[in-house]
Amino acid sequence: MRWTGHLRSRTRAAALALAAVLGGISLTAPEPAAAAGGLTGLVNPFIGTQNEGNTFPGAAVPFGMVQLSPDTGHSTGYDYKHNHIRGFSTVHLSGVGCRIGGDLPVLPTTGDVTSTDNARYAAQFSHRDETARPGYYRVGLSSYGGITAELTAGRRTGHQRYTFPATGKANVLLNTGQSLHRTVSTTAEVLDSRTVRSAITGRGFCQDTRPYTVYTITRFDRPFTAFGTWNGDQVTQGTRKSTSTGRNGAWVRFDTTRDRTVEATTAISYVDAAGAAGNLRAEDDGFDRTARAARDAWEHRLGDVRVQGGPEALRRTFYSSLYRAFLAPNAGSDADGRYTGWDQKIHRARGFTYYQNWSLWDTYRTQAQLLALLAPQESRDMALSVLRVEEDGGWLPKWGYGTVETNIMTGDPVTPFLTNAYQHGLLKGHEEEAYRVLKRNADGVPPKDSPYVGRDGNDRYIKDGYVPCTPSRPKDKPGDSDLHQGGSATLEYALADGMLAKMARSLGHRADAERYAARSRNYRNVYDPETGFFRARGADGAFTGPADPAKSICFHEGTAWQYQWLVPQDLPGMVDLIGGRERANTRLDSFFAYDRLVRDPARTAREVWVHGPYDYYNADKYNPQNEPDLIAPYTYLSTGQPWKTTDVVHAALTLFTDAPTGMTGNDDLGTMSAWMVLSAIGVFPVQPGADVWGLSTPVFDRVDADLGGRRFTVTAPGTSDRDRYVQSVRLDGERYDRTYLTSRQITGGGRLDFTVGADPSDWGTGAAAAAPAIG
Repeated sequence: MRWTGHLRSRTRAAALALAAVLGGISLTAPEPAAAAGGLTGLVNPFIGTQNEGNTFPGAAVPFGMVQLSPDTGHSTGYDYKHNHIRGFSTVHLSGVGCRIGGDLPVLPTTGDVTSTDNARYAAQFSHRDETARPGYYRVGLSSYGGITAELTAGRRTGHQRYTFPATGKANVLLNTGQSLHRTVSTTAEVLDSRTVRSAITGRGFCQDTRPYTVYTITRFDRPFTAFGTWNGDQVTQGTRKSTSTGRNGAWVRFDTTRDRTVEATTAISYVDAAGAAGNLRAEDDGFDRTARAARDAWEHRLGDVRVQGGPEALRRTFYSSLYRAFLAPNAGSDADGRYTGWDQKIHRARGFTYYQNWSLWDTYRTQAQLLALLAPQESRDMALSVLRVEEDGGWLPKWGYGTVETNIMTGDPVTPFLTNAYQHGLLKGHEEEAYRVLKRNADGVPPKDSPYVGRDGNDRYIKDGYVPCTPSRPKDKPGDSDLHQGGSATLEYALADGMLAKMARSLGHRADAERYAARSRNYRNVYDPETGFFRARGADGAFTGPADPAKSICFHEGTAWQYQWLVPQDLPGMVDLIGGRERANTRLDSFFAYDRLVRDPARTAREVWVHGPYDYYNADKYNPQNEPDLIAPYTYLSTGQPWKTTDVVHAALTLFTDAPTGMTGNDDLGTMSAWMVLSAIGVFPVQPGADVWGLSTPVFDRVDADLGGRRFTVTAPGTSDRDRYVQSVRLDGERYDRTYLTSRQITGGGRLDFTVGADPSDWGTGAAAAAPAIG
């Protein structure tokens, strides 16, 4: 062993610092993960509801169409710092950075209905009278004489139960005109003495989008005693229908002097009113039965991963992250299989569930891989859904919400998303279909009359080997443009080309494979040898923007420092480009503030790395809150210092806690949560879109994962804040010296055993230990 006493003392100091953060609790206790309340009892849905994690605490089932949750006035729904609820609405996306959803906020009130603005009639509440678990939410509203609201959810339905004070004027307000997004027009209609339906057409996200429509129908468990509508400021009793481009809605009233409880079920559809009615018939099972089914669904889903060891706070954080990773994408087809395609026409999914909501720039890096392991059937349907998007709408998606493309974010995230599905065997029978549309996407640009931007920098990229950065160029279509972010777009295109090259070679398309492999090295065309960093080029081919990589321009939500490591298709080539392993390690150490990190990991994570959830620019340090950096800690696996990956990963894991602030930046539909889950287990997709997983020390003594019927077990007996360095690894009993596994080695089932200790070892440092480039 070649480690100095100085290094040993520093790593022991780091262990003591990490132990202090975790309260000095050892990670070695062999107790099982399941608490008295089952695995759902370990989940805290309030994690991420403060400090712009943008999660929601309400009720949903895995991948459900409905997420019934309170809205407090935050742009994306709920903020833990607020103390008023404006309504319980049907649609939320976990961790998005821009307002969307929040359709049909419903609120119970008492007395006369006078206000039509939910910011004014909002009800006060306290966290002392609020609880949540997967599939269930409850809160006491102190306004209106005291009302208890309970929520649960089915796959396409949200179920509400309101317990009112004794009154003859117990109201339920159904607000169609105030969603989180911008409403274009809405209709509210009282159909009979127990039923209200609506149609809500809205648009928006981070920028403007094409409009989409959500249809709802709400059925109460008993007749109203009165009803009415409102339009603008005008409230009218007895009217059955109201249509408006502004504030709009319906209200219904009950007499609760004897029976104080009112239940309602709301079904939604993105197809039509008949679809919503069909979804209601399919799931109108009553509140308690639905709540039990939701709990069972989550127990089953969370039970696919069983962990042993670690303090309870760590297990709560882990299972809460696993819970959030299963919230999206979301079912888009109705109970009868119909869905609205991206051509805005009605189609039918036969033999699979059609899914929607594609935050691909985020999820292709972590969540897609986690779902491919733990939810292979759903992941197959999700991949087929993306192929349907192309078939129906004419092009592959970039960031899709509901039935429309938003064109938000840059690069080519759909390629590694689909190649990941291919590498996991999820596209059987559709391999050539998927390859055909991926090739079209990689080699072309959508037509001008198409609403999709695709790889809109492709003309110059294919011709010159880079995407020029022209930030002053007017956009042709709503959303983002790769031509405004040419530096990062070039890197993202090259990554996608590398993953497509691997798929092409596997399918026997050898000429294509060579062509895409050559294009995967286009990252070199934006390398500036004078600065030693990537740097965007302008339309004239010259490097553009400040030479200081911390102040670089044309990198989407990051700097050249942070994008330096986004070359997973050719890390050996990138390391050589910047001067070899020694120089790469020096740069990595600076990037992670490694000397400071080993002295105080958690403080370094919070004070050096993190500077606010949306502070993306003017930085030369790791940003664990945003997607471009998620892969960066694993670069040490390719530079001969794998123990530093463990140091950085374990420091970053301290940012995840079981408090409302315990989310590092936006969760982005489970992306950050999936990072936490995979890093805690000790396997991470270091070539997203391929089949390679990097290894680092797990934080649990044992993890048993059910991968679609086959069990994969990871052990690390005695792992702790002090004993966290890999000494040796065995795969199915055989000594294993590589720092990576392939997907087949994981999905085939088996056992990965880590031996850990207090000091770094020479495991994984050999020349052949690191993952090879995709060539």
